[in-house]
Order: sequence, then structure tokens, then C-alpha cells
Amino acid sequence: MHIEVNGQSREVAAQDVAALVAELGLDARKVAIERNREIVPRSLYETIPVEDGDRFEIVQFVGGG
Repeated sequence: MHIEVNGQSREVAAQDVAALVAELGLDARKVAIERNREIVPRSLYETIPVEDGDRFEIVQFVGGG
């Protein structure tokens, strides 16, 4: 499936947002995700599908001082 993540085209096999997070090697507890300009609540990651042509913006939280 062809999607866009943070402005870059990608081919992915993920069927839902939770699987996409895992496929990208991210920690679901430390990201915020927008799908097609709408925020995806973390509680719905497993129920929101990834569809061909979707555009995702993913922000990772990092600590530091």
C-alpha cells in the first residue's frame, strides 16, 4: 500500500495505525499521529485503518534538558 509519512512516500503492509507504528519501529506511547489532517486518538490506533493514499504526520516526543 502506498502512503505518505511526514512528506515522504512509503510502501507499507500495515492495515491499521497500530501496525503502522510498529512497522515504523516507533513507540506508540511516545508519538502523536495525524491521518489526513485529523488527529488519531491513541485509544483508536488499532481500529483506524491505513488506506492507500493516506497522508500521515507523526511527531515523536523526546526528553532532554
